[in-house]
Amino acid sequence: MKLIEPLIAWKDEMTALRRDIHAHPELAYEEVRTSDVVAKNLESWGIPVHRGLGITGIVGTIVGRTENGKALGLRADMDALPMQETNTFEHASKHEGKMHACGHDGHTAMLLTAARYLAESRDFDGTIYVIFQPAEEGFSGAKRMIDDGLFEKFPMQAVFGLHNWPGMPAGTFGIVPGPIMGGSNLFKITLEGKGAHAAMPNLGHDPIMAAVQLAQSLQTTITRNLDPLDPAVLSITQIHSGTADNVIPDNAELRGTVRTLSEEALDLIERRMAEITDLTAQAFNCQSNFVFSRKYPPTINHADEAALCVEVAKSIVGPENVDQTIRPSMGAEDFAFMLKAKPGCYVWLGNGDGDHRSKGHGLGPCTLHNGSYDFNDNLLPIGASYWVELAKRWLAKT
Repeated sequence: MKLIEPLIAWKDEMTALRRDIHAHPELAYEEVRTSDVVAKNLESWGIPVHRGLGITGIVGTIVGRTENGKALGLRADMDALPMQETNTFEHASKHEGKMHACGHDGHTAMLLTAARYLAESRDFDGTIYVIFQPAEEGFSGAKRMIDDGLFEKFPMQAVFGLHNWPGMPAGTFGIVPGPIMGGSNLFKITLEGKGAHAAMPNLGHDPIMAAVQLAQSLQTTITRNLDPLDPAVLSITQIHSGTADNVIPDNAELRGTVRTLSEEALDLIERRMAEITDLTAQAFNCQSNFVFSRKYPPTINHADEAALCVEVAKSIVGPENVDQTIRPSMGAEDFAFMLKAKPGCYVWLGNGDGDHRSKGHGLGPCTLHNGSYDFNDNLLPIGASYWVELAKRWLAKT
């Protein structure tokens, strides 16, 4: 493993910073303290800071030996999750119902470490923007920063992201061109029937029977309409109807999520869901209302940028520790909005299986969005070395 020496020397300092952020989690668009910590550190290293994109977002600008018109962005997310931490170690969350259970504290610390080194060395030509993004967890912070003018105020030709990945061996990389994470979408279907006494169903139009039929029929959009080689998931996660055992209710509601790895698949699924909902409701003499909300698009890596990330990762951890055959996840990531706007790549950095956790960790697994999760601090110099080397190699390209 070839890590940058100063980054190794700073590990304890950056671990303390990461654990401080972990102990003070903040939810979407509330990352005030975290933003202050980020800005204070960047400014102490001589990095100009812009605040306010996406409400609490931070962008630092690091100019090398010369400004040659080439610029790239490196992005980390800062927000926590609205969930209870079960760990009891010293740096566990100090705020009830809030936890860094996805490693954004580690992402922030890794990028800060890289920014410090780049600002001190400036042994490159061009400009590096370090982007600290709010509200990744379901609130489209990346899109908000873009809408607020991220790419106009900070013109860059490429942008890169990274996420720790539990279950992969610690310090290994997973990188693929094309889709790496799914798009996240929600739906809500309301069926309006005609209530009646349960002993006299002939006098009503039963929305529950329509809902039961619809719940099964909607799955045919995946099994009969979509190419079998095009991955997609349609999950109905809520069905609500009725309040009494002897009453056929007036209405029923179905909710759920759709995940795909391509927008073409999503277009087809949404269209067929609307058609099936309408016709099924008619068959049961009900009225329907179908609402489909597109939240995050699929995260799709650009081929050239992915190839560069592979080259950089191999130079740091060795070819045997870079997996180019990882299977994409149907989990979603709002960095997808940045990759729709600019070429770039999103990679996974193995967080291990939890053996790194301090005494006092929860009894659950060290997986994302779990109350027993904790970021692996041994990754700090690895991820920071990756960021530094990636930025320098991208800027050195002719």
